[in-house]
Amino acid sequence: MDSLSQLALAGGLAWASGIRLYVTILVVGLLGRYGYLHLPEPLLVLQHTWVLAAAGIMTVGEFLADKIPAFDSFWDALHTFIRIPAGAFLAWGAMGDATPAAQMAAAIVGGLITSGTHLAKSGGRAAINTSPEPFTNWTASASEDGLVLGGLWLAIAHPFAFLVALVLFLGVVAWLLPKLFRFAARMLRRLRGRGPPALPIAQR
Repeated sequence: MDSLSQLALAGGLAWASGIRLYVTILVVGLLGRYGYLHLPEPLLVLQHTWVLAAAGIMTVGEFLADKIPAFDSFWDALHTFIRIPAGAFLAWGAMGDATPAAQMAAAIVGGLITSGTHLAKSGGRAAINTSPEPFTNWTASASEDGLVLGGLWLAIAHPFAFLVALVLFLGVVAWLLPKLFRFAARMLRRLRGRGPPALPIAQR
């Protein structure tokens, strides 16, 4: 695997882990197991039967949990402590053919990327959950499923295009996160009976 492909795989795994960690592990593990993707040695563990089984079970659980309004926000909050270190580990493992320094740098940057995508996802879901109807939530969840699968495909098949898209995506996340935080703060004040009603994010 060349350096560009390694970088794209590291970035793709970190990015996707912030949205759908278990799908990411399952898909990449299956691709590696059946010879469609050459995994660096530290990531060969993803091909193991027990890892694939656990990832498959958790994928089903996450698929269901992510479709339930309000519970999905609880799920995201819980996974703050799981997705970020896992994304950092996967980025570290993707650079397994490089130097230890490159692996460490990948883990640091990978953790940052996973943090950004996780916070954007969880913040967006919190905003969506202010609406009582479930259809917006289901649409967002299905869109995230498709986004992760498409992003992983792009990272593997067209690494340079993915890296360009990743930079643009992170720029959007950097612009969006402060708005999501302000919206969440307004919602907390509203729930406590203080402050004006929360404005839609689009009006922030």
